[in-house]
This record gives sequence, C-alpha cells and structure tokens, in this order.
Amino acid sequence: MIKNILILLVVTWGMLFGLSQVAKANDYNTAVVGHIIQSKLQGNSVDTSVLEAEIHKLAHTFSLDMINVLQQHLPSILDSISAQMRADIDKKYKCALQSDDYKNKDCK
Repeated sequence: MIKNILILLVVTWGMLFGLSQVAKANDYNTAVVGHIIQSKLQGNSVDTSVLEAEIHKLAHTFSLDMINVLQQHLPSILDSISAQMRADIDKKYKCALQSDDYKNKDCK
C-alpha cells in the first residue's frame, strides 16, 4: 500500500515537473517584456525601435506560416482554378458553336 502511494507521488511529481518546464517562455520574450516593464517603471518612454522590431519579427513569422499553408493547399487551389477555367472555356466554345438565330440563355 505504501509502495503504491510512493509510486503515485513520484509519477505525479514527475509529470508536474515535466509540464512546468514546457510552459516556460523563451529568453527572448522574457527580455523584451522585461525591457518594456523596466522602461515604464523608470518613467522612460518605450523605445519604438523595440516595438518595430517585434512587429517585423511577427510579420516574418506570419509570412513563413502562410508559405507553409500555401505549400500544403496549393494542389487543391490549382485544381479548382483549372476546373473553373475549363468550365469558362467550354462555355465560350459552346456559345461560339451556336448560330445567331438560336442562342442559349447563358450565351446571350
């Protein structure tokens, strides 16, 4: 009984310790937030170059993510575009085959 409780405590402690390491922020974010807080507490204005650098970093990360999304979904996007183009070309061809006396309502 005591052995089971001890094993349960060790496993619980290990899980909590392991999960707490995952949730920690990286050093870069900690440094930026610390700089902004320190500047505000000292009464200094926050240097806008830091904020601009953060915006550029976010834009770069967002563009990389968008490239990955496009890379994954590009075949289906191109398939739908080519299907739409084929449908438009077929419609134009069928309308061109019809005489002026008889035109389909889509061709008028």
